[in-house]
Amino acid sequence: MAHARIYQKAKSSMQSGRAGAGSWMLEYQPAEPKRPDPLTGWAGSGDTREQIRLGFPTLDAARAYAERHGLTVHVVPAAERAIKLQAYADNFKGIDLN
Repeated sequence: MAHARIYQKAKSSMQSGRAGAGSWMLEYQPAEPKRPDPLTGWAGSGDTREQIRLGFPTLDAARAYAERHGLTVHVVPAAERAIKLQAYADNFKGIDLN
């Protein structure tokens, strides 16, 4: 039986918006360990499913897919989003301008 991990996609650090964040991703867990290639020395394996990453709009949709395909899943809970409210004047606290 194959194993998979379901997690909620985080916001990209390359942009300020939250587009695409909040969707749920399903990734297969590796079925065999990676081993070094004798020619190049790169790590790899014959398991091509670990290259697959599927996106779903909801956690229920991801779980339904896993159930239909007989996958054992581990759901990683989403991290709480911490909002730090800060004013521009806070950048200058503790600076003596006299």
